[in-house]
Amino acid sequence: MRVLIIEDNCDLASNMFDFLENKGHIPDAAGDGITGLHLAIANQYDAIVLDLMLPGMDGITLCRKLRSEGGKTTPVLMITGRDTLDDKIAGLEAGADDYLIKPAELREVELRLRVLYRRSCEYAQKQKTMVVEDLSLDPFTCSVRRGDKTIDLPPISYRILEMLMARSPHVVKRDDIQRIVWGEGRPDSDSLRAHMHLLRDLIDKPYQQKLLHTLRGFGYQLASPEIHSKYHGTNLS
Repeated sequence: MRVLIIEDNCDLASNMFDFLENKGHIPDAAGDGITGLHLAIANQYDAIVLDLMLPGMDGITLCRKLRSEGGKTTPVLMITGRDTLDDKIAGLEAGADDYLIKPAELREVELRLRVLYRRSCEYAQKQKTMVVEDLSLDPFTCSVRRGDKTIDLPPISYRILEMLMARSPHVVKRDDIQRIVWGEGRPDSDSLRAHMHLLRDLIDKPYQQKLLHTLRGFGYQLASPEIHSKYHGTNLS
């Protein structure tokens, strides 16, 4: 990870810098809020360690500016000696992702940074537009397009399509769809069949190339006809 340490305590910053570097990370450091904000906006970091009390600009203000003015979503671990609930709430409301009280064990700091980084990677992955042939789904805007046409889907149809696209070209079992979409309150089989019929009408019927395939006794597959023929229902997920 590339980590920015914004901390005015030279000894603490130096110890954290050396520890993270020895763990294989690439640390950078700033000793005041103004420099820290400039570095955080100008560079691409995987995570930021932010002290609350800083010269030039406090951590709360820095975090707010980082989010609102800089437009950065870099995970922020706020570290401070102020341990009241109000302080924690203020830090989190300003945009911090985690809050740690000084004195903090460096091993815990590194662990929390890795957790924040992993979560941010998972979130970024989920936000990527999914594409199967000329059909696309953007999880960030919840929009679906086929070619140059926008397709409006009901909520349940959207959730089913999202699941099929995420697992394409694998076959998704009927039970898996029912469990993910409806949880324990599963509908009867006719309800799922009706939703699949509606989804097929919306994303397939107006187009020559059919992407949604039913594999009787198994489930459903979203793939090109060529890939569907190749798999022929044997690659289940």
